[in-house]
Amino acid sequence: MKRWNVTALLAVMAVVLTSACTKRFADINKNPYDFDEDELKADYRLMGEPLSQALLNLLIYNDPPTAQLQQNLNADIFSGYMMSPTPFEGNINNTNYGLLYYWNNKPWQVAYSNVMKNCDFTQMKSKDTFSDFYALAQIIKVEAMHRVSDIYGPIIYTKYGQLNSEMGIDYDSQQTAYYAFFQDLREAIDTLTQYVNNNAASRFTNFDLVYHGSYRQWVKFANTLRLRLAIRISGVDQAKAKLEGEAALQHPVGLLTEPGDNFAVNISPVTHPLNIMCYTWADLRMSAPMESFLTGYNDLRLYAYFTPSEAGANVFHGIRNGIKISAKEEYSGFSPLAKLTSNILFMTAAEAWFLKAEAALLKWKNAGEAGENYNRGISTSFKQYNLPNITAYLADNTSKPKPYKDPQNPDNNVPAGDPHLSTITIRWNEAASFAEKQERIITQKWIAMFPEGQEAWSEFRRTGYPKLFPVVINNSNGTISSEKFIRRLPMPQIEEVTNPKALERAKAMLKGPDTGGTPLWWDIR
Repeated sequence: MKRWNVTALLAVMAVVLTSACTKRFADINKNPYDFDEDELKADYRLMGEPLSQALLNLLIYNDPPTAQLQQNLNADIFSGYMMSPTPFEGNINNTNYGLLYYWNNKPWQVAYSNVMKNCDFTQMKSKDTFSDFYALAQIIKVEAMHRVSDIYGPIIYTKYGQLNSEMGIDYDSQQTAYYAFFQDLREAIDTLTQYVNNNAASRFTNFDLVYHGSYRQWVKFANTLRLRLAIRISGVDQAKAKLEGEAALQHPVGLLTEPGDNFAVNISPVTHPLNIMCYTWADLRMSAPMESFLTGYNDLRLYAYFTPSEAGANVFHGIRNGIKISAKEEYSGFSPLAKLTSNILFMTAAEAWFLKAEAALLKWKNAGEAGENYNRGISTSFKQYNLPNITAYLADNTSKPKPYKDPQNPDNNVPAGDPHLSTITIRWNEAASFAEKQERIITQKWIAMFPEGQEAWSEFRRTGYPKLFPVVINNSNGTISSEKFIRRLPMPQIEEVTNPKALERAKAMLKGPDTGGTPLWWDIR
């Protein structure tokens, strides 16, 4: 397939237009010398195509080795969703807290080169006359950059592009960045709500890889994203969290409610990068916590998420994080992921119901009843996978996560009675304590968000739920506590070369040393 030769007029769009590989792009892969800027603006490609590319790189869609480092070998593992059977770097790597700086640059690099750059270009070109494109760029930026901030802490956001030749480009503290996220979401929601109220014909349809140009759906997603971020900071900044959360809950367009509302980027015909990692490279398998929860609960989502191990047709085995692995063959026979569609999932409607459940616990206006929202979250997740028997599942007050047994090495077992083994049941208990209710909500939310490991890791750090198993081997040289788990990634070392003075100022914003053991601003657990 031909690729854009981006020069001259579109030089700033270099990253934007070099990797269009979907069927939808086949008819637009033409030499940009055939167009001038007015012609590109006339069919909205000047603003729309960069946003398509930004969406495609929330998790880089066409470069599995980079995607593996962008998210899989950090958040997907740290969240308790997945584990690798591969003993990378002599079994000293991220999975056992032997953090590798050349791995951990990738979340930063992809976000700035492939997402922020494209959104900034669209905003520069659309600000005066195409407010819908400007608003969509705001939402995509927040979706991308809150993920980056939740990995590292301080990020370059409000000062993006403002280079001081001597001092570099300044970072925002995580609190400042979050406040900017809320402002951008508020402005974008207000703008797009006007388009919804006016029944305006979409100008974004040809570039929208999620909602096919629906302004209403984008408002629902932005409202839910606003609520997600409000809940995220509810422990550290209660007043701001309540203000933003209630604004999202009271908005007339509403939140995501049904599986058809899920925010998932269509990368067809390219396969999901996790399929490559799991099946082509055999670098990815089920985690031990996933085995414990899904088998213990007799949860039918087990078969939607994973396939049986080599031990038998209905036998599922997960790998515990941070264990001794001498050779890949030891654990490669454990359960692979079920093959994923060509849609990369970043937010589900089920998550929205669980957010509302927690908002109800916090007594935010318009949140409804916590138990009702909790049950809707589970039922919406089951509906997403066309699964039956939700009534029996919701009524189950006895099933608990199973003890974990590693058939390869008993040193990795988590037996009954171990404090790291959850005892939370499924059925809602209105008489339970706040902590028990929160654990129940977050445990089911964690199951429902699979395979979106970035958000699952963030929620685990914020709440301590679900209960996960600590690493067996800790190669952090004392910088990360096995009991407290990894809290963040150190600032990317590429910034040491490109932005050293600003980086030193950013490190001073942290609550401790620039290590994986220092918690983020919102992480007060």
